[in-house]
Amino acid sequence: MVSDYLGSAGMRVTIAGTGEAGLDSLARDTFDAVVLDLMLPGIDGLEVCRRLRALSGVSADVPVLMLTARGDAADRVVGLELGADDYLPKPFEPRELLARLRAILRRGRKRDTDVLRFGRLEIDRAARELRVDGEVREITSYQFALLLALAENAGRVLTREQLMDQVKGAPLEAFDRSIDVHVSRIRQAIEDDVKHPRRVITVRGAGYLFARSQD
Repeated sequence: MVSDYLGSAGMRVTIAGTGEAGLDSLARDTFDAVVLDLMLPGIDGLEVCRRLRALSGVSADVPVLMLTARGDAADRVVGLELGADDYLPKPFEPRELLARLRAILRRGRKRDTDVLRFGRLEIDRAARELRVDGEVREITSYQFALLLALAENAGRVLTREQLMDQVKGAPLEAFDRSIDVHVSRIRQAIEDDVKHPRRVITVRGAGYLFARSQD
């Protein structure tokens, strides 16, 4: 019901039936928010929230809206102390859930407008910094501009010409070297396996695509 209602409001929803499945999804993909039920099979929602906030990198900061049938104020206090952003007891009106979710998303966007997040990867526009699992990775200014152009067009194939046009304002240290060389350096900084990249993908005969998900 929650998934259908949020989907009808224009949100893309991924369902996880257990706490372990939810944590696995958060480790693989990027999410704007988590709606977390406390009454889960296996590990409960409080433990999921605790493990989530203990993660390194992007997922640790995702906004969390907790749902529960419990009426005990102590549960609400514990959930908020563990890092939940808001709390909604069941039964609830779907419209209130949507309103609360939109509110925490707005707060998150205000904090994060300068940071692009894709799973373990963070691209900080303001700091001109690339981070993987919270660790800064060194790339040149030109390579950062190139990565930013790809990430801002995630899911779209960009030709080499389009990429060069996108980074015209960047420090030109390398027009005598090919875009391919810079992409190789970027992959060394962000990919687990540079021989089989899953984030910056070559589309043969067309250009490069920055994948939103690494699945």
